[in-house]
Amino acid sequence: MPPFLPIMTAIALLAAGAASAQDRIPSNCFALAQNIPVEKIWRASIGTPIDRAHVRIRFLHHASFAIEAEGGTLAVTDYTGFIGNPDVVPDVVTMNNAHSTHWTSNPDPRIPHVLPGWPQDGKPAFHELDLGSMLIRNVTTDTRGPFGEGARADGNSIFVFEAGGLCIGHLGHLHQIPDDAQYASIGRLDVVMVPVDGGYTMSTEAMAEVVSRLRASIVIPMHWFSGASLVTFLDEMEGKFQVVEVGGPDLELSLQDLPGSPTIMVLEPEFIP
Repeated sequence: MPPFLPIMTAIALLAAGAASAQDRIPSNCFALAQNIPVEKIWRASIGTPIDRAHVRIRFLHHASFAIEAEGGTLAVTDYTGFIGNPDVVPDVVTMNNAHSTHWTSNPDPRIPHVLPGWPQDGKPAFHELDLGSMLIRNVTTDTRGPFGEGARADGNSIFVFEAGGLCIGHLGHLHQIPDDAQYASIGRLDVVMVPVDGGYTMSTEAMAEVVSRLRASIVIPMHWFSGASLVTFLDEMEGKFQVVEVGGPDLELSLQDLPGSPTIMVLEPEFIP
């Protein structure tokens, strides 16, 4: 094979990825998604229109967030089948199946893209989906079995959403501290949603270690069953991160809005009206 062919192939792949993402502000993440044409079949906006440089994040419940980009492109994390308003249909939903509060076996059939985070047909989940204004990819981690028994290889997915120039990570039902290869696959994050239950996923101390290693500008706590576990996490992070009580379910962010020092932003869950 001529030595220049692999180089030309790589250039062609990069060009295909660039073409599919031509409407998305480039982020400092490194992902290259497949060139998948997508036709939006349902208007899914959950508020006033979002411009190209912004992303809206709404905490729905438990571990579910709505992430909205330009043009009403909407993703819902750890989708359970209910997001509030039945007339709002996401373009894509992600799911993890550690517990029933993170997935559904009966997703709304109108949703074009349903991404399970657990193995299918004996193979780890692998997703690289380009929706134009949003790119979604995953990094798998191992989970414990029911009631903490045994291990399930690649049982959880950390999903990363690239939109508006931002890199947004959702840790799912994380049971282990990622290794160096997994951290490298996650890449740089601007925003991360973190389970802070203190035991169902990982201990507060272990989760604090993960949060510190990720070095995201904004940390959004989730998966807290009571105010007590949230307070424990905030106490653990005291001195490392500023804490902002947002006082509602929504954030609208751009690269220019990111705080100058690591900040925990506490959202109050509320379904889409």
